[in-house]
Amino acid sequence: MSQPLKRALTAIHLWAIAVGLVISGEYFGWNYGWDAAGTVGFLIATLLITVMYVTFIFSFTELTSAIPHAGGPFAYSYRACGPLGGFIAGYATLVEFVFAPPAIALALGSYVHFLHPAAPVLAVAFGCYVLFIVINLLGVKESAMFSLAVTVLAVAELLLFMGIVAPAYEHTNFMANPMPHGWPGVFEALPFAIWFYLAIEGVAMVAEEVRDPARNIPRGYLWGMFTLVVLAMGVMVLTGGITDWRRLSRIDYPLPEAIGIVLGKTSSLTRLFAGIGLFGLIASFHSIILSYSREIYALARSGYLPRFLSQVHPKTRVPHWALIAGGLVGCISLLTNTTGQVIILSAMGAVVMYITSMISLFVIRKKEPGLHRPFIAPFYPLFPAIALVLSVISLAAITWFNPRLALLFVAGMVLMGGICFLVPGSGKTLNGAHVPGTGSNP
Repeated sequence: MSQPLKRALTAIHLWAIAVGLVISGEYFGWNYGWDAAGTVGFLIATLLITVMYVTFIFSFTELTSAIPHAGGPFAYSYRACGPLGGFIAGYATLVEFVFAPPAIALALGSYVHFLHPAAPVLAVAFGCYVLFIVINLLGVKESAMFSLAVTVLAVAELLLFMGIVAPAYEHTNFMANPMPHGWPGVFEALPFAIWFYLAIEGVAMVAEEVRDPARNIPRGYLWGMFTLVVLAMGVMVLTGGITDWRRLSRIDYPLPEAIGIVLGKTSSLTRLFAGIGLFGLIASFHSIILSYSREIYALARSGYLPRFLSQVHPKTRVPHWALIAGGLVGCISLLTNTTGQVIILSAMGAVVMYITSMISLFVIRKKEPGLHRPFIAPFYPLFPAIALVLSVISLAAITWFNPRLALLFVAGMVLMGGICFLVPGSGKTLNGAHVPGTGSNP
């Protein structure tokens, strides 16, 4: 049986992981939403998605604090809907967290190339995978402290960015051709609005490594959500008002480009900003690697993936094979060099997971009214219902505008499902840390 993970994380670590998981979304990727919907159209999409995430996180926190399990949504759905429900949630979460890092790695490569044109984008991206897998292999507390340091720097830099570009903001720029594709563009832009917040739920994957989860998990989540809403709105609105937004709508380094427009590309501040801008991308890349490894570990521990992936290093107590396996899949994905499509695929996995999580919340509330719930979702059932409806709308919109990627997502689910349920003895249990009511002990 797998060794248990080490409990070492506090609320400040969880805030750093929550913000760090997401903060690269404020640095790049979201600007592709302008290409789909224009500034006002994308603002509408972002407001809609912000409501979805706020209601989702307030609801999801109830599940995470009541059922602290490394599998996160997989464990909640298994408990609510059995092995098939657990599989769907686990697969969706795996897609979200394994395919987000390649997009961030490509952005890291693009930022470095912006600073040093001789540096190849792909070579830098591959190097980032190697470096940050090694850092994660050192141990969860060491990884969390690294996340805290780079996240604080990344937040400070975004505040500095807003302070620099705010004087150059002109409302006429933001309102120029505000909805070029009308309301269909708003729905097409939803996955890029999701990118502003995608992966914050990854805090659930380190729940077994948190000290006093009933107290620290809600604090980490809620502080993180507030931070991200402020940063997302500030960066998007201010950047859209400094120039013709179409100049920034199809590149992987919009913020250094925006600073270059305001201060001049030859300015030393421009190059300095691009250099420290790497901190935001590093924070997300590092934190998502931490989260995907725990999801792979949990799925393997329960028989949904090969059992060797649940092995924990005897010294550092981290799932080392899970870290390496996720990195190999990500490196293969890098070769496609399609940032926009990888973001859409990751967002598709996210909204499927949000749907399964909200269904699980309703089912567990009904099946287990006596379950100890350290945090209660406010305005129940309104908040989880809003999150569920908006997640379904988002999934429908993403599928409508990206049918080939949707087909790829479903094909992967069928293939993995066939392996899980047709191979004897696989995919039938929920193993892990003791959770009241599950009968599962480490």
